[in-house]
Amino acid sequence: MPFTLATWNINSVRLREGLVLKLMQEEAPDVLCLQECKSPVDKIPLEGFAELGYRHIVARGQKGYNGVAILSKLPIKEVAAEDFADLGHARHIAGQLENGVTIHNFYVPAGGDKPDREVNEKFGQKLDYLTEMRDWFKGTRPEKSILVGDLNIAPRADDVWDHKKMLKVVSHTPIEVEHLAEVQQAGDWADVTRADIPEGLLYSWWSYRAKDWDGADKGRRLDHVWATGDIKNSAHSSRVLRSARGWEKPSDHAPVFASFDL
Repeated sequence: MPFTLATWNINSVRLREGLVLKLMQEEAPDVLCLQECKSPVDKIPLEGFAELGYRHIVARGQKGYNGVAILSKLPIKEVAAEDFADLGHARHIAGQLENGVTIHNFYVPAGGDKPDREVNEKFGQKLDYLTEMRDWFKGTRPEKSILVGDLNIAPRADDVWDHKKMLKVVSHTPIEVEHLAEVQQAGDWADVTRADIPEGLLYSWWSYRAKDWDGADKGRRLDHVWATGDIKNSAHSSRVLRSARGWEKPSDHAPVFASFDL
């Protein structure tokens, strides 16, 4: 069963309902994973999504913060929703398609401004969250699975606009990159996006602080699509929809796509 998947930190699904509808109409992925929905599940505007064929949803939400949702044209059932590091945050949801593929949708904590857990509690929470992700995947070795989401880490030198300048900036510090690599190894996850686009600068996030985000192009690849080793070779056609960052009142993230032949 071939299908296309997209992951997008929408930065409020209610505020940007129109952008979600635009993506659904113009790109029509079979499965759309959203992060930072900032809405209780019962307040997500599902009617318009259903009219476009997205009649299935698994989600976790909370008022004003966090929140993850998988909107699907294909039937999907919830199989997990973990609260890593016991933060009480809606940051993970997993659903399984009828072909047996499990999709994990994550919103990893951003980690605050200072890359030092001794002075910045949020950075410690981020590292603890990643450690518990690692341990969970070690204990429940995933198979036939896809992991997507805003992982809030740009792991490679060409995932940021300036590797040397970013080494002490949260999202690209060596300790974060190491923690993410341990998560990847624990689940035998392959970076689908970089398998398809192995070379060159590649970003999915541009700060709101930049007046000319496109011209300055000081981006980071914070949004990821991974697949377990048993299905990684079925993935193809990865891309970042950079143009969405320039839509009216946009999210600061752009959607990331991949297709799978399973």
